[in-house]
Amino acid sequence: MALTRQTANRHTAGDDDVSKRLLGSAAALSFDPSTEIDWDAPLPEEHYGLNPEWSTLYGTRLWDEMTERQRVTLTRHEVCSIMNTGIWFELILQQMILRDQYLKNPANAEFRFALTEIADECRHSIMFARVCEKMGVPAYRPNRAVAQAGRAFKSLARGELAYGGTLVAEEVLDVMQRDWMRGENVLEIVRGSSRIHVVEESRHMKFARQEILERMRHAGPARRRTSAAGIAMGAYVIVTSMIHPGVYRAAGLDVGRALAEVRGNEHRKAMMRNSSRHLMAFLAEAGLLTTRSAAIYRRVHML
Repeated sequence: MALTRQTANRHTAGDDDVSKRLLGSAAALSFDPSTEIDWDAPLPEEHYGLNPEWSTLYGTRLWDEMTERQRVTLTRHEVCSIMNTGIWFELILQQMILRDQYLKNPANAEFRFALTEIADECRHSIMFARVCEKMGVPAYRPNRAVAQAGRAFKSLARGELAYGGTLVAEEVLDVMQRDWMRGENVLEIVRGSSRIHVVEESRHMKFARQEILERMRHAGPARRRTSAAGIAMGAYVIVTSMIHPGVYRAAGLDVGRALAEVRGNEHRKAMMRNSSRHLMAFLAEAGLLTTRSAAIYRRVHML
């Protein structure tokens, strides 16, 4: 007998068990950034915004030519550019999750964890905004074309496409922040916000993976190909929007030269591939890493 749409997408008791465990984790291990971070502490002038190795220019001739003050300034603007991209995508994520849970059974653990995740994301966005305000860095925003693409994505993305986009943003940032929170020469305000985000986003990534696997359980080849391409295109937009060109101007650099150096930076490409390794393995497991999508990931050095 052919599977109906209702049967194919049925939420099982096993699926709900995952959400129950995540709810237990959230109850035991959640943080309030307003009290966990010392917002009044001074910012040491010599501390970076992120580990120098994660700077887009690290390993280039231009980096070698820069003064230490320029390097510090650049990394502070880079981390805030990444955080502002995070805020932008967290707003998209919240809308997609709310739409996905619309009229679902509120007694299910899946529904309760989805709303718990939205509450976490609200706190994270406020936290990132305060970090950048504390550093005196402007709110870098995506360009008009990307902003409009984001509007379309949040309005049209469903199921595995919505959760796949979520997972891309969270997985890449997670690897970066695990390094930042251990960086002894990184600002404590960045280390502290990274620790909070890593702990709480680990639950969000588990939830996204489970939702993707549930949606793909009985998906046919055509749906897999379409969803794989859609997730890859979302990844392309997210990754290429992480660093605003204005960060180079803020550090007193020639923007054109800086962008050219970034495009040829083999160290940067290797770091991106490393940060995407677990994500690529999961997408392959879920049947969402196709020839077409892999080509897109290679364009942004995620493969």
